[in-house]
Amino acid sequence: MAALITFIAFLVDWVIGDPPNWPHPVRLLGRLIAWGEVQVRFWVGDYSPTRLLVGGAGLSLGIVFFSLVVTTLILRLATGAGAFWHFLVGLYLVFSLLCLRDLYNQTSQVENFILRGYLNEARQKLAWVVGRDTGHLDETGIRRALIETMAENFSDGLVAPLFYLALGGPPLAWAYKAVNTLDSMIGYKNERYLYLGRFAARLDDTANFIPARLSGWLLILVARLRGLDYQGARKISRRDGSLHCSLNSGWPEAAMAGALGVRLGGPAFYGGVWLDKPVINLDGVEAGAVHFQVAKDLMVGATILMLGLTLASLLIFTGSLGWF
Repeated sequence: MAALITFIAFLVDWVIGDPPNWPHPVRLLGRLIAWGEVQVRFWVGDYSPTRLLVGGAGLSLGIVFFSLVVTTLILRLATGAGAFWHFLVGLYLVFSLLCLRDLYNQTSQVENFILRGYLNEARQKLAWVVGRDTGHLDETGIRRALIETMAENFSDGLVAPLFYLALGGPPLAWAYKAVNTLDSMIGYKNERYLYLGRFAARLDDTANFIPARLSGWLLILVARLRGLDYQGARKISRRDGSLHCSLNSGWPEAAMAGALGVRLGGPAFYGGVWLDKPVINLDGVEAGAVHFQVAKDLMVGATILMLGLTLASLLIFTGSLGWF
């Protein structure tokens, strides 16, 4: 049942993506985190670094524990209500974890604007899916950002949820999703979140340590199956994977850069601040339209490969924790 639910959830995500008007657990998590931040800032009073660190850790652990417990209770109630509800609720919980169709569509929309010569529209749409400032980017900079965000989101939006789903079912996968949402909301190294979000950022680094490296190897393997430069992907992943300012994001980005033979990373503006980020695959060429299309194919192929590994795990360990 667990493998069947996961397979159907993947198909549903690929067909319909994330309808904007549907309720989504991540939006609930976002509201809880925003409310929790207000409470923490109220109770710490003087905003001392120590109190903010402790308050941020409490907020992060509370949100993760809430996600784990609520998902477990929902699954148990659904199981008690019968096989139909167990299937339906499990399907929704797994479907909500995935983002392949949305990531594919959103990046494709940006590329379509570029191909039609609408660079301003491409920059505006790109700002929805990346953290950097996009207003000054040229065509090459936009494509570079697209490929980077595909590699990064492939890791933490697809591989990591499926990895934790295989380990512990929806409860553990949604605990991970809570960690990832916390990092995306408060895990910044700016004045507002330097202390409050530090624990969340470190928790996210820990949770993504294995999935990020697994993501790199999946991309390398698919590059080999596609007849691309898998040896270059392996070389650049090993050489440049640790250059990224993030503990984990560099591994799938370096594998993607090596497979495509393109240059990624480099300095960029974030919130008006110039960050001198290192270049990944310095000897690579600038990303073009063909590279973007191949990057999409790599992302989809590697996701299917990860899905296969997840299904095999669920079939072998059919009583995996969290499915009840």
